[in-house]
Amino acid sequence: MQTTGTLTLAAAPIGRAEDASVRLRTALGAADIIAAEDTRRLRRLTSDLGVSPTARIVSYYDANERARAAELLEQLRDGHDVLVITDAGLPGVSDPGYRLVTAAIEAEVPVTVLPGPSAVTTALVISGLPSDRFCFEGFLPRKAGERSARLAALAAEPRTMIFFEAPHRLTAALEAMAAALGRDRPAAVCRELTKTYEEVRRGPLGELAEWSAGGVRGEITVVVGGAPDRAGEADLGELAGEVERRVTDGALRKQAIAEVAREHHVPKRELYDAVIARKTMR
Repeated sequence: MQTTGTLTLAAAPIGRAEDASVRLRTALGAADIIAAEDTRRLRRLTSDLGVSPTARIVSYYDANERARAAELLEQLRDGHDVLVITDAGLPGVSDPGYRLVTAAIEAEVPVTVLPGPSAVTTALVISGLPSDRFCFEGFLPRKAGERSARLAALAAEPRTMIFFEAPHRLTAALEAMAAALGRDRPAAVCRELTKTYEEVRRGPLGELAEWSAGGVRGEITVVVGGAPDRAGEADLGELAGEVERRVTDGALRKQAIAEVAREHHVPKRELYDAVIARKTMR
């Protein structure tokens, strides 16, 4: 017979309240304790959903996560059901939740998840980039040196990568990505997902960095294509020769490089370097 409470991690809508599930409405009304990242936003959500929680509501955010997790674990051991909810998305994904989950598992307290919206998977599927294999990297370090080091370690990562970023740091992040991963690396900047002003900007990292310099607002998720598999790629020397043939036939060199690079899925910069190297060897 179960004598402890159950810990429930509940996904909150990332934009529209109507994306909340019936299960979330029921759980918010039935929990003994609700641990919310922002209690004001929780009350706004419950109001939008027409739910009147009877639970004791406590704050549970980055600064108090360690201490609050210990308190919540004691409540669970005493038989109280605890529901954890963040501002948006799933607890534990760049939001508080991990410490409490591990503590509950160690204490043999039942843990369950109330699934729902996630900016990670929403951005992935809308980006147009490969979704069969991906990794979530969360927020990049704020300091330039640490950010560059993190990205350098990801330069050869073959999976599609997903990042969260603050609007005021977006340009610096995209510029660092372009420097570490290549300006031609395909990416997508997803802004205000599921909200009224949702926007998805797709293109090479270099172009996205230039675009974002004009200012971007809202919640940001960045999706970046993995490192290309060079196995089976055409030889750059041969492709440089193809560029020369097109130029001889009347095409502009810049246009020829762009077309050949696109047709053979190689970075324009590398093909340009190969064209220049071919000319200097003569």
